[in-house]
Amino acid sequence: MSSIQHAENGFDQTNSAHRADTGAAAGKDAAGAGHLTDAQSAALRSTEARNAHDTGVSDSGRWSTRRIAIYALFVALAIVTSFIEVPLMPAMPWLKYDPSGIIVLIAGFAFGPSAASIVGVLGFAPHLLMDPWGALLAILVALGLGLPSAFIYRSHRSRKAAALGLVVGALVALAVAILGNLIITPIYAKMSVQAVAALIVPALLPFNLIKFAIDGIATYVIYKPVSNLLHR
Repeated sequence: MSSIQHAENGFDQTNSAHRADTGAAAGKDAAGAGHLTDAQSAALRSTEARNAHDTGVSDSGRWSTRRIAIYALFVALAIVTSFIEVPLMPAMPWLKYDPSGIIVLIAGFAFGPSAASIVGVLGFAPHLLMDPWGALLAILVALGLGLPSAFIYRSHRSRKAAALGLVVGALVALAVAILGNLIITPIYAKMSVQAVAALIVPALLPFNLIKFAIDGIATYVIYKPVSNLLHR
C-alpha cells in the first residue's frame, strides 16, 4: 500500500473517530437537554400543585383553604353578633339593633358579593329555627345592604367607592326593610298592612336609618385595618 493510501486511510479513520466523538457528544447533550426538560417539568408541576392548594386570600375568585376558613369565621361572627340586640328606640323596644350588618359589609368589601351573600344568609340561619319570618326579613335586608356595597367597591377599590357603596347599600336596604315589613310583618305579627304602614314614619324609617348609619360608619372606619390583617 502506498504512503498516499496510508495517509488517506489514516485521515478516514480520524474523520470516523471525530464523527463518533461528535455523535456521542451530541447524544450526551440531547440526553442532558432531555433531563433538564424533565426537571423543569417536574418543578413546574410542583409549582402548579402548590398553587392549586394555595392558602392565600389574594387569589381572587379561587376557593383556597384559607379563604374557606375566613368565610367560616365571618359566618360565625355574623351569627354571634346577630344575637347581640340593643333597642335603639325606647318607645318601641321590639325594634332592636344588631351589628351583624357590619360583618356582612366587611366580608363583601374583602371578598366580593359572593362573600356578602354567604355571610348574610348563613349568619341568620339559626334564627330560621326560632323566628323564620323575622329571619327571612333580616336576610333580605342584609343582602340589600351588602350586595350593592360589595359590587360598587369591587368596581373601584377606593375610599370614595367604599363611601358610595355604603350609601347605596343603605338606601337599598332601607327600601327592602320598609317593603319587607309591609309584606312579611302582617303574616307573623297578626297586624294589618295599614297598621304596619302607620309605623313607617314614626318607627321603621328612623330606626333603619340609625341602624344603617351605624353599620356604614363602623365599616368605613374599621375596614382598612381589618383588610390589612386579612391580606397579610
